[in-house]
Amino acid sequence: MGGLRPWARYGVLIVGHLLALGLGAMVFQALEEPPARRLQAELRAELAAFQAKYGACLPPGALEELLGTALATQAHGVSSLGNSSEASNWDLPSALLFTASILSTTGYGHMAPLSASGRAFCVVYAALGLPASLALVATLSHCLLPVLSCPGAWVAVHWQLSPARAALLQAVALGLLVASSFVLLPALVLWGLQGDSSLLGAIYFCFSSLSTIGLGDFLPSHSHSLHPVIYHVGQLALLGGGTPLQGVREG
Repeated sequence: MGGLRPWARYGVLIVGHLLALGLGAMVFQALEEPPARRLQAELRAELAAFQAKYGACLPPGALEELLGTALATQAHGVSSLGNSSEASNWDLPSALLFTASILSTTGYGHMAPLSASGRAFCVVYAALGLPASLALVATLSHCLLPVLSCPGAWVAVHWQLSPARAALLQAVALGLLVASSFVLLPALVLWGLQGDSSLLGAIYFCFSSLSTIGLGDFLPSHSHSLHPVIYHVGQLALLGGGTPLQGVREG
């Protein structure tokens, strides 16, 4: 692409991005549509069986109204399922998880403020907290960069590597360090403490949190001792690694 004009390069990048979006959408459709249809069919079968058994005792539309209310409250992170003595959806650990997801820009989406005052405070809190988090990330990056650069510089001198190969080697080493320390190791801990999750699900949660995607479809339950706030404390520290990695590539 070096011989293309700037506008041509931008056009190629835009077309490539659109092709990547389309390809990803087709792959997700092929993988996810069949299980989604199976779940839909199972739900319809359950509703039909319930209505056949109890339909005479229910007024018309009562079940649909109840399900609509339950789904609407569930979308705001409020659930009435389970034991009524369980902790609230907005207990202190859950509120800490919510604030950590805001400051790390993960935004799982499983909780949202219900009151107007809560939404207003969320806006002010994010407006003030995000710049403070970025300042923390910048400070951590300046502290971590010299430490993380020393092993790579020693290897480059000892092996007499070119600057390009030294930068590539250091980027690979940092990538493996990040993957093992903030994805694999936390996933193993979550998998060991939560018997209701698989190792793949724990890795999926750690990766989606680390990349700040935060789909919110997998979250650690409240019934175990380890709360995901612990993970977010490390995640905020890890976000400072983005600048060192960039510096390695540019160096």
